[in-house]
Amino acid sequence: MFTKIRKYENMHIALWLLKDTCWVMDFKPAGLFMIVPTLSVAFYLTWYLRKEKAELLHNLAVCFWIMANSVWMIGEFYFEDGTRPYAIVFFAAGIICIATYYLGLVNRGKQKA
Repeated sequence: MFTKIRKYENMHIALWLLKDTCWVMDFKPAGLFMIVPTLSVAFYLTWYLRKEKAELLHNLAVCFWIMANSVWMIGEFYFEDGTRPYAIVFFAAGIICIATYYLGLVNRGKQKA
């Protein structure tokens, strides 16, 4: 299982880099297109690894990050960078996922003491 997931994780990194490269090079159609495969693999990884809380919350944070990134990119491409407030909502959701996990670890540590 680890090898299969690792291949998807590596492919996901490549897709994400390609999407962001399209963004920085102002390749609008390609950048928009790359949102779909990048998010699809992120959602797949999140679903596949959902049974382990750490993997679920970290992968959810990645999904929110890519969504925020995509909203921001679309705003820069077509709305004079006017979508940042919407992107912040997705970034905040990702931070909440990570905070939930790590605050849970801290609370578990206090219960053991």
